[in-house]
Amino acid sequence: MAYSSLLSLSFCFLVLFHGCFARIELVTNRVQSQSEQQQQSQQNQCQLQNLNALKPQHQFKSEAGVTEFWDQNEQQFQCAGVAFFRHRIQSNGLLLPSFNNAPQLVYVVEGQGIQGAVFPGCPETFQAQSQSQQSKRGQSFRDQHQKIRQIKKGDVLALPTGVAHWIYNNGQSQLVLVSLVDVSNNDNQLDQNFRKFFLAGNPQEGLVTGGQRQSSDQNPEQESENEGNNVLSGFDEKLLAEVFNIDTRLARKLQNENDERGAIVKVERELQFRTPEEIEEEQTQQGGEEEEEDEEEQEQGSEEEEEEERGGRRKKHVKGSRKGQKGKRRSRNGLEETFCTMRLKHMTDSSFPDVFNPRAGRITTVNNFNFPVLVALQLSAERGVLYKNAIFAPHWNMNAHSIVYVTNGSARIQIVSENGEAVFDDEVEEGQVITVPQNFVVVKKAGREGFEWIAFKTNSNAKTAELAGHTSVFRAIPVEVLANSFRISREEANRLKQNWRDVSLLAPGRGSQQ
Repeated sequence: MAYSSLLSLSFCFLVLFHGCFARIELVTNRVQSQSEQQQQSQQNQCQLQNLNALKPQHQFKSEAGVTEFWDQNEQQFQCAGVAFFRHRIQSNGLLLPSFNNAPQLVYVVEGQGIQGAVFPGCPETFQAQSQSQQSKRGQSFRDQHQKIRQIKKGDVLALPTGVAHWIYNNGQSQLVLVSLVDVSNNDNQLDQNFRKFFLAGNPQEGLVTGGQRQSSDQNPEQESENEGNNVLSGFDEKLLAEVFNIDTRLARKLQNENDERGAIVKVERELQFRTPEEIEEEQTQQGGEEEEEDEEEQEQGSEEEEEEERGGRRKKHVKGSRKGQKGKRRSRNGLEETFCTMRLKHMTDSSFPDVFNPRAGRITTVNNFNFPVLVALQLSAERGVLYKNAIFAPHWNMNAHSIVYVTNGSARIQIVSENGEAVFDDEVEEGQVITVPQNFVVVKKAGREGFEWIAFKTNSNAKTAELAGHTSVFRAIPVEVLANSFRISREEANRLKQNWRDVSLLAPGRGSQQ
């Protein structure tokens, strides 16, 4: 009897465990299936048979500028996992404070301005005395804020995910900025749609969704109820008043009711800031005056010591700490490259290119070695200039996609896929964008007016390999291997290796064959 009960109990446990294992296997298979489907979907997005040079598809006008978005649904952007847009800010225009759901790289195409980025928890290291506001007692109002940066044509700006930022055009001409947002970055835990969260204003719906329109199922009555598109507009006004310790009237103003100025607004009076450059210039001038005073005091001190020695009195005059104090006064805001003071601007100065050919052009690379913040963003950039009819040798990006924006001139670009098909063979011109997928081979030949571009790359240390030129892959392969691979003679293979002495940038009609 006991044996029979034990057998029945064992059978029950066997059935129970079998059912549990079956459910676990079912769930595991389902998760694996979803993961494979997602991976397959991403792979399908990068099966590019044809590429096109793209122009912006969505335009949003504001009071003091225009914002233009390229279509995020384009297959080449889906493959690279990026969004692309451009701001045109008029003189005295202010791009309202906002933050993104993914890291962003900005290139200043034209003009100059001032940019600010806010790191939560970091101190307000800049103090300025306002000239436009006076208190009731007649004393000037002192303002404190975090570091601001003077920007100009050729600068690359880095904006980490979730960092609030703003830009002001203090120049006489328009300020043109092109931006790439890496929506596939690990920092973006939402879907792969670009989202911009405005802290102020009432920007158009398309501006907060990266140029994408929301579902048309939303009825007009619901749209009219939402009178603001900034993050404060969704909160209860009484709660806002309590949080900021203000009255409800001011709380309603923070929600920007009936504000039709858009995302770029015209400031009433020219904004006045003390930039780091101005402060350093003042400190340099003060330092020069202090050095003269130090020299005079040292001369006086030495005379006093001589007199004291003659009189039999030896008194030690301590004056050595002045230089240290002067050095502290001239120092910058905190330690360089810390979280609160990390450098967010890099100048692509044409005086110091990474590759230069006086007959062909120049290339400047911005990566995590010369711009450390890019380690966190996992992005980099390349600024290039080709002279008339010069060629950027055929090459491929080994570990990144490259999104190329034409800043000036024109060029013929050819892009070849893994199966030897030219997925793009056309002329590109100023204002167009073309994506070069990872490992696709690309060649650029400048037009009659030359060719200039900025390329954003989806790796903080993007690497390239070239097919022609002094550092080409073919040059590093033995002659016998080349001869047998292409079924050519050893002399022809040697010519293939040695024909060019130029590196990367090839001058028109200036091969080295003799």
